[in-house]
Amino acid sequence: MAIFLNKDSKVIVQGMTGATGMKHTKLMLGDGTNIVGGVNPRKAGTTVDFDGTEVPVFGSVAEAMEKTGANVSVLFVPPAFAKAAVVEAIDAEIPLAVVITEGIAVHDSAAFWAYASAKGNKTRIIGPNCPGLITPGQSNAGIIPGDITKPGRIGLVSKSGTLTYQMMYELRDLGFSSCVGIGGDPVIGTTHIDALAAFEADPDTDLIVMIGEIGGDAEERAADFIKANVTKPVVGYVAGFTAPEGKTMGHAGAIVSGSSGTAQAKKEALEAAGVKVGKTPTETAKLAREILEAKGL
Repeated sequence: MAIFLNKDSKVIVQGMTGATGMKHTKLMLGDGTNIVGGVNPRKAGTTVDFDGTEVPVFGSVAEAMEKTGANVSVLFVPPAFAKAAVVEAIDAEIPLAVVITEGIAVHDSAAFWAYASAKGNKTRIIGPNCPGLITPGQSNAGIIPGDITKPGRIGLVSKSGTLTYQMMYELRDLGFSSCVGIGGDPVIGTTHIDALAAFEADPDTDLIVMIGEIGGDAEERAADFIKANVTKPVVGYVAGFTAPEGKTMGHAGAIVSGSSGTAQAKKEALEAAGVKVGKTPTETAKLAREILEAKGL
């Protein structure tokens, strides 16, 4: 089992023929991802050779879905064209669109998120400005390194790409069911809560690790959801305990207003919901390990 992505997922890459798309398509194929096509209207009808694997290029997402049965799109489209690319994916009703692109204007992200909602949320959006998601041993949709962990029974959801990788590495001997990087922008598609609900419903996930960061109230809302709906143990980490007050941080969503949005406020909200929160990623991994050992898992 897994959430959102598995060995049967058929993946297309919007922006596959660009330098970044080419690089990561090759890496995803190396991780066993079933990539069935790329999308570039100017190169439709051609193929790209990835070390002996010929991947066809289609003129649109709708055509790629019709010809291949694709149900996942990974987007490596420059920021200026990303909104149109996501809207195209939504219009084609592809079930999952993974938007890797960094630097998309918040107005554009808000527009395609609202568009997906207006269309009945037939397309789940992950991102933007995210590393994507991986189900180890099955499929990798994005830029997460595929060789730093193995299949296991921990579910991971994270705002931070780098901290996603670190947590995967810290717990590599135990392994993960799925790891989802949701992105740190102010407007994102899939939230902590969405991933928590999916992991709660996944019979092969025994423990959930949730990584947040300063800014906004997503972690506080996730804490309320955990308290009301999650029966599995959750371990948390909030990046930004040592962030100087009033300092602008790297992620677009890391905006702190007064005490709201601080790492301490988020830690307290999570702990009130029964979540054990580590002060560092390593301490967080240690807490996860202790819980699984105590349960004999």
